[in-house]
Amino acid sequence: MICGDAGSAIGLLDSESVQTVVTSPPYWSLRDYAVEDQTGRNESLEDYLSQLVRTFEKLKRVLRSDGTVWLNLGDVYTSGNRQYRAPDRKNRSRAMTVRPRTPDGLKPKDLIGVPWRLALKLQEAGWWLRSEVIWHKPNAHPESVGDRPTKAHETVFLISKGQDYYYDVDAVRGPNARRLRTVWEIPTEPRRPVAGGDHPAVMPLALARRCLEITSRTDSVVLDPYAGSGTTLLAAQELGRNWVGIELNPAYADLIERRVLASGHQRTLRLS
Repeated sequence: MICGDAGSAIGLLDSESVQTVVTSPPYWSLRDYAVEDQTGRNESLEDYLSQLVRTFEKLKRVLRSDGTVWLNLGDVYTSGNRQYRAPDRKNRSRAMTVRPRTPDGLKPKDLIGVPWRLALKLQEAGWWLRSEVIWHKPNAHPESVGDRPTKAHETVFLISKGQDYYYDVDAVRGPNARRLRTVWEIPTEPRRPVAGGDHPAVMPLALARRCLEITSRTDSVVLDPYAGSGTTLLAAQELGRNWVGIELNPAYADLIERRVLASGHQRTLRLS
């Protein structure tokens, strides 16, 4: 476990040491994690996308030639130049006191298309964009909106370093033992407070497990450069994979220690 900036911490890892990355970077302009230099609080959308592209470029060095990345990213709407996010009575953790201005060319209430904007930039940077998975949430959190459908899905991209990569097509099967389709119905999991706090955006363990079962081998190394609450790391440990987690927020690094410590060994390095 490394507590520090993802771009810097990746430099501590050996070249071609990681088989699979499963990660969900902080979404742009959605939450304030109350830490300096946090991803997602960038002043502009282009700064946010460029920062992630630079970090992914560093991932290429540590990823094996047959390695893959599972990238989960949710979309957001423009602020209409409102410089705050009002509390949503159905999702209070989304309130923000500072929000960036609406990107050029977009209008108030526009859906921005952040996941695909990033995916296309990564494709331009040399990554292979292999699949778009729709993570359907049957128990999606309600929203206080009356002029559009409530969002009940997020996007998960399968990205590879090269044309050929490790993929176990039989590791996970869909209904009736068919090959896995691109719509995955996986319920969200309730926030489970751990002594000392919790995380407002927890990836379901079932989602992380599925990704790892498909594209990682036993005893291979799994990396999450935006570890958050540590779900990817827990899934890796349960499946017998080695793991490395990177998290900028010291409070969340502590949370990961508490979540993971009971089920295995862990060493934490804190970058200054």
